[in-house]
Amino acid sequence: MVSTTRIALSRSARNHRHRYARHRSLSRKSFPSNPLLRDFEFPPFDVVEAKHVRPGILALLKKLEGDLEELERTVEPSWPKLVEPLEKIVDRLTVVWGMINHLKGVKDSADLGAAIKEVQEEKVKFQLRLRQSKPVYNAFKALQESPDWNVLSDAQKRIVENQIKEAVLNGIALEDGKREEFNKIEQGHANATPDNGPWVITLDAPSFMAVMKHARNRALREEIYRADVTQASSGDIDNTLIIDQILKLRLEKAKLLGYNNYAEVSMAMKMATIDEAEELLEKLRSASWDAAVQDMEDIKHFAKSQGAAESDDLSHWDINFWSERLRELKYDINEEELRPYFSLPKVMEGLFNLARTLFGIEIEAADGLAPVWNSDVRFYCVKDSSGKPIAYFYFDPYSRPSEKRGGAWMDEVVGRSRVLSRDGASARLPVAHMVCNFTPPVGTKPSLMTFQEVETVFHEFGHALQHMLTKQDEGLVAGIRGIEWDAVELPSQFMENWCYHKDTLMGIAKHYETGENLPEDVYKKLLAARTFRAGSLSLRQIRYASVDLQLHTKYVPGGPESVYDVDRRVSERTQVIPPLPEDRFLCSFSYIFAGEYAAGYYSYKWAEVLSADAFSAFDDAGLDDSKAVQETGQRFRETILALGGGKAPLQVFIEFRRRKPLPDALLSRLVSRARGNPISFEV
Repeated sequence: MVSTTRIALSRSARNHRHRYARHRSLSRKSFPSNPLLRDFEFPPFDVVEAKHVRPGILALLKKLEGDLEELERTVEPSWPKLVEPLEKIVDRLTVVWGMINHLKGVKDSADLGAAIKEVQEEKVKFQLRLRQSKPVYNAFKALQESPDWNVLSDAQKRIVENQIKEAVLNGIALEDGKREEFNKIEQGHANATPDNGPWVITLDAPSFMAVMKHARNRALREEIYRADVTQASSGDIDNTLIIDQILKLRLEKAKLLGYNNYAEVSMAMKMATIDEAEELLEKLRSASWDAAVQDMEDIKHFAKSQGAAESDDLSHWDINFWSERLRELKYDINEEELRPYFSLPKVMEGLFNLARTLFGIEIEAADGLAPVWNSDVRFYCVKDSSGKPIAYFYFDPYSRPSEKRGGAWMDEVVGRSRVLSRDGASARLPVAHMVCNFTPPVGTKPSLMTFQEVETVFHEFGHALQHMLTKQDEGLVAGIRGIEWDAVELPSQFMENWCYHKDTLMGIAKHYETGENLPEDVYKKLLAARTFRAGSLSLRQIRYASVDLQLHTKYVPGGPESVYDVDRRVSERTQVIPPLPEDRFLCSFSYIFAGEYAAGYYSYKWAEVLSADAFSAFDDAGLDDSKAVQETGQRFRETILALGGGKAPLQVFIEFRRRKPLPDALLSRLVSRARGNPISFEV
């Protein structure tokens, strides 16, 4: 269904659309029959089908294998003979695989899933072959040691250094026998699927939290809580041995590569060191503890005032229930009742206005310029202050449960690149996509959002901005490419802060029927609710991050201490109420055992420090001083958003903040909560 709130197409966008349609009709005969193999400015999302995946990917891999062989045969330690042909190989696989992977997320089907599964192993094999190319690796080493090294830009040097480091982490320096062993470890889960695994089995989070927060039947809450913390830990469905095997393989991989533990492997491509991550977690733990203790006291007193028999002996299954009752009483905020004040069109208008104020960009609708996968998908052009296009992005806002996975995410479609210029003169412009799962409009009633969903769209737009506003022309470090994992959340979490800025929020929070502003008292409650139980929630994340680091540094698989012993030891310092003796939450901790956060869960808190410190620069400049806000925003654009992976993230942050990052801004929220004084962003 096409949204009735779709804004009118600009003349330039209409002209682009007609040119695209005309070009498509005139040139169709010259196109390869498989859309995955075509040369395109914008991907042909509208015509890619499951039947195209196997022949398209196999043909692409064959072509890229030939390109790699040619590169290995002719490679020289120079930019044109090494990096440029390599970028073309990497980019083509990234863009085409990204197309089908994206469609799996937004237009899924059994046929598409099966088709992707068929070619997954071949794709992984080629990636390993590419990452372990000795001629390419040797050429990068020679380039680093050649006289040309001194004339390379900072971004080019980062590319060389990263390629060497990644090659080493991918086993390039191993003897043949050890490399085979390494590759077996890498391909352990190449054919994993949602149906066949091996994935950790979890309870459905929305259902679980609904029971924990709202079920008045205490026995039911206890039953569900115990089921949650013991899931996938007994009988035929017990992940304990799988966890130990995963940790054993990771340790073996680390040893093969010459590292002491897997955390060192993980940190090799991150901003923080192990010591720095542990130091930060301890600072946050110390600052959070008193606030978490106070949270517990508040909940106990409230439960007692309500006549709860369990008030003197609250357990895990009571905390969320009584804290939710306290939150309702204290702040009287009902997310559903706020929806009429947050219509999607108004929120997006306010978000685009904020981007104009902070970063000097204009965002215009360009629907029709690029093919889309669903009629509800919007397409936008991002222009600089002179009106020149600098980027594009798709926005897929609405839930489609039958074909679209839940959650919200941003990813690149294509990155900015000089080598892959469309006209041979100017760099190829970056294109991103943002995907959310908001309630669709009904008739003339627009999509209405919860405040949490408003935060979500600001968050994903922050990621998109870093991809789109990059000024790096070297494709391998442009936009979000080449940025260390623990720094990628900086711009997204930074943008979330603006949801609590009064002028920004009041600019978007207007009743969709009456135009009435969000009441002042509701705004103040939203501010106060932001730090509600901040200490407790912080400790929860610190527990997860700490046990993750412990398991990947000090734990010995098969040794005298079990993974659960490690968790209990960590919990003594991170949980006000000790975990149950039978707690086996690690069996469903998919973030570190089936995801990308192994020895990296700390990055959530690391990025919080960076984003809070970055936003405090605007506080320091004066949020009521429009000129100072614009100047600070421009500096944020020219550093955090523009430099991409072309410079180490610490150096980029220092260029913006004019000093190293400090945890003070984040710590102050926790400390103020302990003192009963929630942070206010009011000026």
